[in-house]
Amino acid sequence: MSSENTPPHDEAPRPARRDAEATKAAILRAARYFLARQAHADITLKAVAERAGVSPPLVLKYFGNKDAVFARVMSFEEDAAALLDAPLEDLGRHMVRHVLVSQREHGSDPLLRIAFAPLQGDHGDVLRANFRAQVTRRLAARLPGPDAGLRAELALGALLGLGVIYGIARGTDVRSTPVEQTVDRYGPLVQAQLTPRA
Repeated sequence: MSSENTPPHDEAPRPARRDAEATKAAILRAARYFLARQAHADITLKAVAERAGVSPPLVLKYFGNKDAVFARVMSFEEDAAALLDAPLEDLGRHMVRHVLVSQREHGSDPLLRIAFAPLQGDHGDVLRANFRAQVTRRLAARLPGPDAGLRAELALGALLGLGVIYGIARGTDVRSTPVEQTVDRYGPLVQAQLTPRA
C-alpha cells in the first residue's frame, strides 16, 4: 500500500499546536485585560482562566504560574516588533494603523498597558523598564538626526494618546471613523517626530 497520500507522522500534531497557540494567546489577552484594570496582586489565575474560556490547570500547564503569565504580558518585545515593522518614511502611518487595528480587531493596544503601571506597584517598575528598553530605545535607535530619544518619546506619546481616546475614553468619533481616514490625519503628526527637521 502506497503512503504517498498519507501525511508524514510528524505533521499530525499541527492542528493541536495551532489550538495550543490560540489558547495561549487567549490567556495572554485575558491577563492583559486584567492588568489594565487591576493591581497585579489582585488578579487571580482563576479570573484569567475564566475570561480566556479555559480551566485554571490549563493556564498552569502552558505557563507554570501567575508570575510567568504576567512576565509575558509585561513584555513589549513582540508588540514592538509589529509596531515598528515598516520603513522609516512610512512608520508614522504604520504605527497609527497598527494601534487602531489592534484595538478594533483584537481588543488590545500594543502600548496602552504602560498607562496602568502606577496600579502595579513593583510590577509597574518592570513595565516601565520593559517599555523603555523594548519600545522607546528600539524606536530611537531607528531615528536619524539629533534628539532621537526625545522624538521617540514624543511619537509614542502621540500613539498612547490615540490609544487612550479610542480604548479608554471610547471617543465616538474616533471609533466610528474609518481606520485609513484616521491614519491620513494622525499619521503625519506621529511622522513629524520620526523624521528630523531640515
